Amino acid sequence: MDNNEKLKSSKELIAYLAERFPACFIAEGEAKPLKIGIFQDLAERLADDPKVSKTMLRTALRQYTSSWRYLHGIKPGEFRVDLDGNPGEALTEEHVEHAKQALKESKDKVFASRRVNTKEKKPAKPRREARPKLDPATLKNGQQVKVVVGKAPVPATIKEVTRDDVQVELASGMLVRVNVERIVL
Repeated sequence: MDNNEKLKSSKELIAYLAERFPACFIAEGEAKPLKIGIFQDLAERLADDPKVSKTMLRTALRQYTSSWRYLHGIKPGEFRVDLDGNPGEALTEEHVEHAKQALKESKDKVFASRRVNTKEKKPAKPRREARPKLDPATLKNGQQVKVVVGKAPVPATIKEVTRDDVQVELASGMLVRVNVERIVL
């Protein structure tokens, strides 16, 4: 990536923040609670950074702080951290409850959509009955047959029968070699 190229996704920007401010942001695992007003701190520290736009920064922070791993880190007794990882104010009970509720709502939404998707699955198509095995010796040149091409059998005329396959001419004039299993009488 060019040093002056702007980061284009929240995921890229969060990884960049984790690299620039490892005591504050992490790429994996349970995230630390962030200082209230950290957006302004980031905007000041990254003001001259050509890779970061304020709009993308705001979007990435919103995604980071609404992620399950961040919400799991909002617990009683934890302290918010600044960009350098210094502990700040303790989390209030109100913030802990808000995080629990946000996490519950997010999980409920995801699991509800999964339940709906599993209920809406189409029933399995009934299996086609196996066609009886066709003996290649019974096939003759010029014989009219149907050949399964794709999902449906199409009319064809046998042009040549070999030990391994059958060459047929479709109604369109196209010559095709097929396995004997694809021929329907």
